[in-house]
Amino acid sequence: MGEPFVFSTNKLKPYFRFYIMLLLEQYGFLYSVMARRRNKDTERPKVSKEGWAQARKLVSYLTPYKWSFIIGLVFLFLGSGVFLVFPWAAGELIDVASGNSKSNLTLASLGGILAVIVLIQAISSYLRVLLFANVSEKGMADIRKALYRKLLTQPTTFFDTNRVGELTSRSTADVQQLQDAISITLAELIRQVIMLVAGLAYLAWVATELLLVMICTFPVVILIALFFGKYVRKLSKQRQDALAETSTILEETLQAISVVKSFTNEWYEQIRYGRKVHDVVDISLKFARVRGLFIVFIITALFGAMFFVLWWGATLVQDGSMQAGQLVTFITLTAVIGGAIASLGDFYTQMLRAVGASERIMELLDSESEIEISEDRTDLKLKGNINFENINFHYPARPDMEILNGIDLSIKSGQKIALVGSSGGGKSTIVKLLLGLYPEYNGKITVDNKDLKSYNLSELRQNIGIVPQEVILFGGTILENIAYGNHKATPAQIEDAAKQANAWEFIQSFPEGLDTIVGERGVQLSGGQRQRVAIARAILKNPSILLLDEATSALDAESEKQVQDALDRLMVGRTSIIIAHRLATIREVDCIYVLDDGKISEQGTHQELVRFPNGLYNQLAQLQFNNN
Repeated sequence: MGEPFVFSTNKLKPYFRFYIMLLLEQYGFLYSVMARRRNKDTERPKVSKEGWAQARKLVSYLTPYKWSFIIGLVFLFLGSGVFLVFPWAAGELIDVASGNSKSNLTLASLGGILAVIVLIQAISSYLRVLLFANVSEKGMADIRKALYRKLLTQPTTFFDTNRVGELTSRSTADVQQLQDAISITLAELIRQVIMLVAGLAYLAWVATELLLVMICTFPVVILIALFFGKYVRKLSKQRQDALAETSTILEETLQAISVVKSFTNEWYEQIRYGRKVHDVVDISLKFARVRGLFIVFIITALFGAMFFVLWWGATLVQDGSMQAGQLVTFITLTAVIGGAIASLGDFYTQMLRAVGASERIMELLDSESEIEISEDRTDLKLKGNINFENINFHYPARPDMEILNGIDLSIKSGQKIALVGSSGGGKSTIVKLLLGLYPEYNGKITVDNKDLKSYNLSELRQNIGIVPQEVILFGGTILENIAYGNHKATPAQIEDAAKQANAWEFIQSFPEGLDTIVGERGVQLSGGQRQRVAIARAILKNPSILLLDEATSALDAESEKQVQDALDRLMVGRTSIIIAHRLATIREVDCIYVLDDGKISEQGTHQELVRFPNGLYNQLAQLQFNNN
């Protein structure tokens, strides 16, 4: 086996250098973890039992990919186990080189073992990453589609009480957090637990005395470090809050710069901003002092404890109680265990955040839908007889404000009626109730002598077309936006609808014709062009009931004439409800209902209503027509 190993300072120097290198690497890791924690909200999220239960429900979306997950776990355990052979091999190299090895291994065979370890580690890591990515990507894609489907089927009341930004966050940020947890965090958490448990067990077997020394030394240092670190993070949060206040002042000032200048309050804003900046400086300097003390503590206490364990190990080597290779193995495993301990808290916190995200996701997925999505169009064809009987209604978000008070309407199939009155009188609310957007109301609404609530909402809405005041187009082509009324329409039907809507002329003027991109929300088209595209879309839908909500109020005279001609053709043979402020567009309707404070105060034709000199309609007519 060679000459017995004799302890000397020169022979121990390489071990010291090796250990110091590992310590510095480990310290860098520890500090990077703490830095990450300082730069974000580090409060550990609280997860209830219900939250864990909700997280378990999401497992059903991963079930189709369970074998990828199981095999990935096998490769995870294999890679982690093989990695733990490295500290033993590193120590054995020292013993073989010094001639103190109790095995029959040579440097060449150990080199081969290390090469196999590296190869197995590389292959298992690669396959594990691919398998977990397969689970996370496909599973999260299913969750994203389920979330989007659920959002599409939510009632209008849901969107009245939930902010769009929050819903978007659930579909993007929360799902991404869950995906990171499955593909990265969970694997690393399991890996670090394996390293910690297996490493401690191996150290207890090969270096029990040295492990006991480490256990008696390190926990005290770590506890003090955690307490110190908590105070550092508290100051860091105060600093971030102070910085946020300066950003708020800056943003407010720049957004309202015209107000600042008009009131000549530049001096006031400068003082206000300066005070907040000084607060940031004060907190930052205090933070820097505490952080400096924290670093000094880490370097002295933590490194001191490590060097004490190293010195004790060197004493055992000198006494012959431990071989030099065992000391190297201990040092290497200590670094591995230290990294595992340092990262466990961070990974566990990330897992808790993922559980919180899954709770928010499941809350949405478990909500009740108002319709079932289907590509099929209904065979139901309504005639369009509509009756409102003593309808009283308030919006769910405003229960103390009654919008409709005893509304009675009777509209026969093919009739054209108009709703007029001041803003907030309830005109648009009547249209929303007819669309089934708000099912909770007092009274009875019937369509073709059948209660509105008994209809399938999808079938009902397929018989209703709407042309709103503010047309919102999708960011595709003109063809796609017109075909939105009926995706099974032929090119000839789309062209015919465009002609009936007086849109074909301006469409042909574009080089790309129907393939012209309209831009986000239709910004590449003028207001009149957008209205005519919306009319073509409604024509293609061929509804029995037509709703026109201020369809021409925002147009110039030329565009209004073209749009009105298209609307007149569209209303032929359909039950039409028109909401209008411009009374000139509704002179020829069959009946006009005047709404005032949620009640119908007058009803009749234009000629009948203008005969009442004190009537609200006549006052509105006098104002508009006299001005014209």
